[in-house]
Amino acid sequence: MIATLQTLDYVAIGVYMVIMAGMGLSLGYFVKDVADYFKGGSAIPWYVGGISNFMSLFSAFVFVAHAGIAYEDGLVAVTVIWCAVPATLIGAFVFAKIWRRAGITSPVEFLEERFSPAVRQLFSWGGLGFRVLDNMVRLYAIGVFLSAATPLGLDTSILLAGIVVVLYTVVGGLWAVVMTDVVQFVVLITATFLLVPLSYEAAGGWAGIEAARPGHLSYFGGSRGELLFLAVYYVMFTIKNNGNWAFIQRFYSVRDEAAGRKMGLLTAALFFIFPPLWLLPPLLAPAIIPGLDNPEMAYVGVALQLLPAGIMGIMLAAMFAATMSSLDSEYNVMASVVTKDIYQRIFRPDATEYELMRSARYATLLVGGLIIGGALFVERFGGAFEASKLFTGLFAIPLVIPIVLGVLIPRATATGATASLLAGVATGLTFNALPQVSWEAATGLTIVVCTGIFLASVFLPQDRGARARVQRFFEQLQTPVAAADKPNIEPAFQRMLLLLFVIALSCVGALFVAMSAPSWGAESGRMALAGGIGCLVLAGLLFLLYRRLPGGAATQTLDL
Repeated sequence: MIATLQTLDYVAIGVYMVIMAGMGLSLGYFVKDVADYFKGGSAIPWYVGGISNFMSLFSAFVFVAHAGIAYEDGLVAVTVIWCAVPATLIGAFVFAKIWRRAGITSPVEFLEERFSPAVRQLFSWGGLGFRVLDNMVRLYAIGVFLSAATPLGLDTSILLAGIVVVLYTVVGGLWAVVMTDVVQFVVLITATFLLVPLSYEAAGGWAGIEAARPGHLSYFGGSRGELLFLAVYYVMFTIKNNGNWAFIQRFYSVRDEAAGRKMGLLTAALFFIFPPLWLLPPLLAPAIIPGLDNPEMAYVGVALQLLPAGIMGIMLAAMFAATMSSLDSEYNVMASVVTKDIYQRIFRPDATEYELMRSARYATLLVGGLIIGGALFVERFGGAFEASKLFTGLFAIPLVIPIVLGVLIPRATATGATASLLAGVATGLTFNALPQVSWEAATGLTIVVCTGIFLASVFLPQDRGARARVQRFFEQLQTPVAAADKPNIEPAFQRMLLLLFVIALSCVGALFVAMSAPSWGAESGRMALAGGIGCLVLAGLLFLLYRRLPGGAATQTLDL
């Protein structure tokens, strides 16, 4: 039976939420216009963007669904999650320069020039619908996590998590998203380094896991280790990832093409290194908590059993941080589509900057409300993993293929984009409804149908105006960003960002130290103390850098 949180755990979670809210409010003060709100003025440092990109693709879904795979089938969970490595490498080498050169403030804005106004609207509305479905699953996952570890019911947990994410995203925009992502990354890594050695020792090492579940250490075990499943899953994730709105947003939010490439490479490296560490506790869980009724509770079950009061609260805050990092990115980029591609395009073409900022914040509230409401019904689809598979196969592939191929193949037409989307959805609905057709077969057929129809459209005629418009678009994609269009962070803002990091990391370090005090006599308490000291040391080093930064408006910024 899984234990529940204690008083110290709730204190730790509450303090952590206050830290994140403070960062969001502080950054919101410096957001001047809609470009800052949705793409950080294209001045997001590549290493900050890389960490944020990594965290935006991460969520409690990994600690629920992938943890369940690790508990049931073992190391194959790592093989499955490594699908993100080739996907992000392709993004770095193929798409990074494209999205930065496109000069956009929403991820579907380019579709009007590339295809037509009708295609832009179709994919804006369709994309919003899918993103709501996809993020319902993520919010549901953190709700499951919270309800398993607390006395709160599932619905209450979903409402609480959803409201917190909306509040600080609506205030700070993209800067709040990426900067809090970095702090959350530090918290998550620190908490992970506490649980991994404790899990390994409690399981009796590799020998213990082999005794508890023989063959558990194979990278290709279970049904998810079969070649067909992995091939379809890797291709599906590569397509979905490179058309992911939040992923695209990170590329056009950095200084130039080189920064975008470095950001993509950093994201790939982080995905290669850290997920195996995060999946180690549920991998070892069969030797620690055998016979677990719900495999998706393996991670939280191990944490509750091995971590003392207070430290478990920080661990849960880290899990919450992972989903917050994923959801806040999605809320922001979805709000950009509502504001730029729907509100301004259809209802208020002459909207002032003030009206757009107000619309952006209202759009974030609207998006967050829809996701919170939908998450309450995810359980009816069979849970997080089944819902994610269904929504991705039905909608993500048809919506993304015309986007990623559209910026690579100039001769494909607007008719091909529309037909590919409609035929793909129809194919997915048809074959997923047939019980005798496997998910692999249905998804593979959807990919083939969408790709084939889109590629076939290169043989369709285009009028002279459309050809000229598409030619101008691809000429822009082939033109490097001019030096005058490469922004720098203002010195005062740069100092403020570093100071916020220092304050946030100092608070996190102090939180680890304080929560570890009651358990200093145990190994877990001493390790938590070391983690807290590590955060304080990092904060001190950043403070030294802050002291060395120039502060005047006429001084030159560091090369970020």
